[in-house]
Amino acid sequence: MRAYLEKKGVSLSPKIYFIDSLSYMALGLFSSLIIGLIIQTVGERLPLAFLSTHLIEMGDLLMNVLIWGGAIGVAVAYGLNAPPLVMFAALFSGALGAEAGGPAASFTAALISTELGKLISKETSLDIILTPLVTIVTGYTAGSLIGIPISAFLEGFGNIINWATVQEPVLMGILVSVLMGVALTAPISSLAISLMLSLEGVAAGAAAAGCAAQMISFAVLSYKDNKTGGIIAQAIGTSMLQIGNVIKKPVTMIPPVIAGAAVGPLATVVFTLENNAAGAGMGTSGFVGQIMTVETMGWSREVGIAILVTHFSVPIIVTIILGIWFRRKGWIKPGDLAIETS
Repeated sequence: MRAYLEKKGVSLSPKIYFIDSLSYMALGLFSSLIIGLIIQTVGERLPLAFLSTHLIEMGDLLMNVLIWGGAIGVAVAYGLNAPPLVMFAALFSGALGAEAGGPAASFTAALISTELGKLISKETSLDIILTPLVTIVTGYTAGSLIGIPISAFLEGFGNIINWATVQEPVLMGILVSVLMGVALTAPISSLAISLMLSLEGVAAGAAAAGCAAQMISFAVLSYKDNKTGGIIAQAIGTSMLQIGNVIKKPVTMIPPVIAGAAVGPLATVVFTLENNAAGAGMGTSGFVGQIMTVETMGWSREVGIAILVTHFSVPIIVTIILGIWFRRKGWIKPGDLAIETS
C-alpha cells in the first residue's frame, strides 16, 4: 500500500496537508476573492461611469462563492501535484465546499477529493470519466459533511464575538480586535462572521482595527523574507498568505495578536471609531476597512488621524519592536515568514 501511495503521489504528510496546501489555498483566495474585492472597491469610487460599471461587475464575479471556491480547489490541487483531470475537477470540489461551509470547507473538500482522485487517475480505461467523477463526487460529499461542523464553529465563534461586544469598552476592544484579526488570518472568513453578526458601530470599528493590525503586522514582520512585494500582498491583500507559516511556527502569530490587542482599546475608548459589517472583517484589504470607516463616520481630520494611528502607525511600531526582540531571542528566524506569491 505504501508503495502504491508513493507511486500515486499521495504522501499522507501533515506538512504537505496543513502547511503547504494551506499556503496554496491562500494563493487561490488571493487571486479571486481578494483581488475581486479590490477591483470592486476601485470601481465603486471611479468617476467614470462606463469603466466603473465594468470593474464592479468584474469584482462581483470574482467575489462569487463558486468562483473563489473553485480557485481554492484548483490551487490546492496544484499544490498537491495533481494530474490534469484531477486538477480540473477539483475546481468543482472547491466550489461546492465553499458554498457548503466557506473557505475551510472548500479547502477540505479540495484536499480530500484531490488525493482520492490521484489514487484512481490513469488506473482504468475509463480514466477520462472515472477520475473527474470520483473527484467531484468526493469533493461534494466531503464539502457537504464538513460544512455542517464548520458552520456550527463559525456560529459559536460569532457568539464569542457577540458576547465580547457587550463587555466594557477596553476589554471589548481587545477581545473583538484580537478574535477578528485571528479569524482574518485563519482559513475562516472574518467577513462572513461580521456579516453574520451584523457588526456595526464601535464593535465594528474594533474589528476593523484588529483585522488591519493583523495584516499590517504580518507585512512588516515578514519584510526581510518577502520584501516590497510581500508587504503589498499582505497589507492590501490578505494575511492568510501566512497561514502555512503560522501552523509551522505558531510563535510568528504573537506579534500580530499583540498589535491587535494594542489597537482595540484605542479604537473603542480613545477614538471611538465606528464601522459597518462590510468593513469590519476586511482590515486593509483593498482599503475597504478604511473606506467603510469614512462612509460610516464621515470624513474629518480627526477620523483620518484615528485611522492612521489605529490601522497603521501603532501596528507598525509594535511589530518593529517585537520583531527585533523575537529575532534576537531566536524565536523568529530568516525564512520563517517567507511566502510564495507566484
